[in-house]
Amino acid sequence: MGPEDRLPPGQYVPRGWPVLHYGPVPKFRPERWDLRVYGATEAGREYRWTWPEVAAMPHAKVTADFHCVTKFTVPDVGWEGILTAALVRLAPPAGEATHVMVWAEYGYSANLRMTDFLAETTLLATRRDGEPLAPDHGAPLRMVVPHLYAWKSVKWVRAIEYLTVDRRGFWEERGYHNVADPWREQRYSYQEDDLPA
Repeated sequence: MGPEDRLPPGQYVPRGWPVLHYGPVPKFRPERWDLRVYGATEAGREYRWTWPEVAAMPHAKVTADFHCVTKFTVPDVGWEGILTAALVRLAPPAGEATHVMVWAEYGYSANLRMTDFLAETTLLATRRDGEPLAPDHGAPLRMVVPHLYAWKSVKWVRAIEYLTVDRRGFWEERGYHNVADPWREQRYSYQEDDLPA
């Protein structure tokens, strides 16, 4: 079975990898950069790691297709980074946490159900196809949620907020679907009548 045979509905394989994002590409300053986990943590406190600490965390590799809501799919992308399940072991959420908000530079955000955040292929990527992430692809750290549309794969990640109730992120507030399952073509908020109550 080739890549075209496993595309979600309405998707195509492009030539190359189109680069899409909202706003400017931030400059990475490793001496000032940190990653925070806060909100409904089990310990009731914030966690923080510097860039050298994040870079030293155990890394894993995931190969998965990448589905953009603009209808392109890049097949078999090789990601390397920190599995979100491993991060959660370092900074456990409270039992009542049901969602996360992934925060990026300039206040950009995307919400995820905890089940999507903890999926076995979800990771905070530092490398793609054996090379460090390029700045326009989210360096130094990018959320990758391969089973959802790519706006949930937030570039330039700076923080994870554990939530006890769902809250819409940047694109979700602007008319995009709250879940973003490409196999169900969950592109826009008007389609949300299929969400469970």
